[in-house]
Amino acid sequence: MGEAYLILENGTVFKGRSFGYDGEAIGELVFSTGMTGYLETLSDPAYLGQIVLQTFPLIGNYGVIPQDFGPGPVHMKAYIVRQWCQEPSNFRSEGNLDSFLREQGTPGICEIDTRALTRLLRENGVMNAMVSKSPELSGDGWAELRGYRVTGAVGVASGKWKVENGKCRDGDGVASGKWKVENGKCRDGDADYGKRKVALWDFGCAPAIAERLRELGCDLMMIGCGTSADDILARNPDGIVLSGGPGDPAENTHIIGEIRKLSGSGIPILAVGLGHQMLALAFGAKTLKLRFGHRGANQPVRDLRTGRSFVTTQNHGYAVDKSTLPDCAAVSYENLSDGTCEGIEYSGIPALSIQFEPTEEMLDRFIGAM
Repeated sequence: MGEAYLILENGTVFKGRSFGYDGEAIGELVFSTGMTGYLETLSDPAYLGQIVLQTFPLIGNYGVIPQDFGPGPVHMKAYIVRQWCQEPSNFRSEGNLDSFLREQGTPGICEIDTRALTRLLRENGVMNAMVSKSPELSGDGWAELRGYRVTGAVGVASGKWKVENGKCRDGDGVASGKWKVENGKCRDGDADYGKRKVALWDFGCAPAIAERLRELGCDLMMIGCGTSADDILARNPDGIVLSGGPGDPAENTHIIGEIRKLSGSGIPILAVGLGHQMLALAFGAKTLKLRFGHRGANQPVRDLRTGRSFVTTQNHGYAVDKSTLPDCAAVSYENLSDGTCEGIEYSGIPALSIQFEPTEEMLDRFIGAM
C-alpha cells in the first residue's frame, strides 16, 4: 500500500494509504453511518458518482460474500475507511475487501481520520473530492474537481433488462439464475405465476427490494428506466414499484411525466427513495438537496399518523420539500434528525410513498392493496 491523498474542493487534504484498485478518482464525497452492511453499500447503485466514506472504523471483517451482491458492478467512484480487515472471518466469505476493490476497479483509501472527515462534512456539507497519488493539483485539476457533477445517473445505474441469446441480461452480464425468458421478456423464474404480478421500474435499485418482493411470492417484471407508462400498463401488472436510485430526481423529466400517467391508472404503487421523490415531482412538488444527506442503516423516522418512531435504512442526498406539496398530498413520515419529509400519503391514488427501505409491514400493505 502506497501513500494516497484525499483532496477536497475547499482545499483540505487528508493523507492516507491506498488499497484496492491502484488509481485516481473524482466524485461527490458522502458518508454512510452503518456499523454493518458494507457489502450492501458497495452494491448499491444509488452511490453512483460518489466517493463513500464509512464512519464505522473497521470495515471488511466478514469479508466479501458474492451471494449478497446484485448482478451489477460497484458504481461508487472510490471507498474510504479508517481500517480494512485483512483477515476476515465468516464461513461464507470468499475473499477480502482489498482484492474485491481491485477486481472492480474501485480505488480505496485507509488510515485516514474518518471521524475528522465526517465532522467536516457535517459542518460544511457534501463536497467534491479527489482520490489522488499526489497532494498537489494543477490549475486544470482544481477546475475538474470543483466542476464535477453527477448527471445522467439513472440511465447509467438502471438495468437494461434485455433478452440476449435466450438469456436475461442487465446490460453488463447475466442478471441472475432466477430470471428466465418468457414471451420475449425477462421474468422471475421462482415466482408463483398468476399471483401478484409486479412491475419493478428500475431506476438503479438496490438488490434487496427485488429479493424481498420475490420472497413474498411476487411475479417480478424488471422494467428499464426508458420504458413508457403505456408499455408498463400493457403488461397488466397488479402493482408497480418505483425503485430507488442515484442522482438529482428533478433531472429525470421524461420519467416524471411517465410516472404522472401511471398514477391515474388505479394500480397500487410502492414508491421508494428516488421513486418517492419523482412521484412527488409528478404531482407538482419540488425537491431540495440536503446538506449532507441520509445514508446508513440507523436513520430515525416517525410515523405521523401513529406517533411511532423506528430506525430505517436510507441512502439519498435529496428530499421532497414539504412546503411545496399539493393539496392532494400530505407528509406521512418525517426524519427525526432534521424534520425532512420521509413519506407522503396521496388522496385519490393507492400509493405508498416512502424515502427509506420499506419495512415488512409496509410490503404487506402494498401486497394487500394488490
